[in-house]
Amino acid sequence: MNIHEYQAKVLFKNYGINVPNFKVISNSNETKNACEELGGSVWVVKAQVHAGGRGKGGGVIVCHTIEDAISASKKLLGSNLITPQTDSTGQPINKIIVEAGQEISKELYLGLLVDRATESITILASTEGGMDIEEVATNSPEKIIKQAINPLGKLEIKECHEVAAKIGLSLSLYDQFTSTMIGLYNIFTDNDANLIEINPLIITSNNNIIALDGKIDFDDNALYRNEEISSLRDIEQEDKKERSASEHQLNYISLDGSVGCMVNGAGLAMATMDLIEYHGGSPANFLDVGGGTTSERVAKAFEIIQSGKNVKAILVNIFGGIVRCDLIANGILQAIEKVGLTLPIVVRLEGTNAQEGLEILNKSNINIVTEADLTKAAKKIVEMAK
Repeated sequence: MNIHEYQAKVLFKNYGINVPNFKVISNSNETKNACEELGGSVWVVKAQVHAGGRGKGGGVIVCHTIEDAISASKKLLGSNLITPQTDSTGQPINKIIVEAGQEISKELYLGLLVDRATESITILASTEGGMDIEEVATNSPEKIIKQAINPLGKLEIKECHEVAAKIGLSLSLYDQFTSTMIGLYNIFTDNDANLIEINPLIITSNNNIIALDGKIDFDDNALYRNEEISSLRDIEQEDKKERSASEHQLNYISLDGSVGCMVNGAGLAMATMDLIEYHGGSPANFLDVGGGTTSERVAKAFEIIQSGKNVKAILVNIFGGIVRCDLIANGILQAIEKVGLTLPIVVRLEGTNAQEGLEILNKSNINIVTEADLTKAAKKIVEMAK
């Protein structure tokens, strides 16, 4: 689960991390008061959306007058922001922050993530902070410092000093940097985060370290024990189909292709999508209905897939292990009738009672193409989608 920048900054502040003064507003009429309360002569108006690359998408506007800030607020609020990390529709801007401008001497990148390779929380730091950190990671990976934290211990001051030294900070900044690092680590471990990023983490002209931005992604599976974090969820920023799928225990991700996919098992779903691509098609989604497939969940899966505007045909690929294929076949028929599915469909069954399941589908009055071989099923669905 992602949260907004302003929510991340409240957490930062609670954990002793310096952030700029800012005001959250949802109406452009509030802009003038926000600027006057913040003071100064420069303000930054920033769209609050769950997507990176806001600066490149025009969602971060530096203003030198209150009139410019009002104009920026009117431009952003109520619109959709398209960035390199959104689809062509973009994300709705329902809130913005007006932030006091800073005199920046240096921009850094600082982050924490769960590194599966080292089985540890890992620090990422770079002297190349700012909008193009992704390009730095791709073109100059040596400029990004990685340091794993002992999973059986705590983040030590010594480790923070080591990272500070590697990115060339002066000794006078070590204490501030250490406080920032330990604050991030405590947020991460206290709240079951997957990722925290500050980009940029700035050094101001008067030698203060400030988190100018903030991104946090939390583990969905741990939200049940983090009620305060769960309350920060903004469903307006989530794909409606993905949200509906999660409410029915379906793992669903929207894609841009034309072949809808319904599969049981994440690994099999990935293999199915790869095979569709290999034979010249393009998957419209990733959808794992799980091991305990029921007619109700299958019906919801069909409903979500069929709602995709680009979907031309659907491939169902089920391996009957926990659940028998004959039961799955009956569930598919019930679901198709319930949803009123009109798209062409190919069903591939394998596993326990697969032959019986295919016979049930073939004897039905519903127009279904059946296939026992996955490669043949993939080729058929690609042709049908065309």
